[in-house]
Amino acid sequence: MEELDLRGVKCPMNFVKTRLKLDKMEPGAHLCVLLDPGEPVESVSESVMSEGHSIESTEEQADKSFRVLIKRA
Repeated sequence: MEELDLRGVKCPMNFVKTRLKLDKMEPGAHLCVLLDPGEPVESVSESVMSEGHSIESTEEQADKSFRVLIKRA
């Protein structure tokens, strides 16, 4: 599983970086993305799903960031 730490990265760059990483991955592979709370979690999750990928889980971490597990379409 790949991991991408995008804490501190502003919208829409966090989605752009997520998309670029997913584009390089094999179908069915998983990507764990670490995001700040609020808009980053919402916008990345919505954008990823609109491209056909699936969100396997979204978990809040001890530092209040979020861990979003994405399965590549």
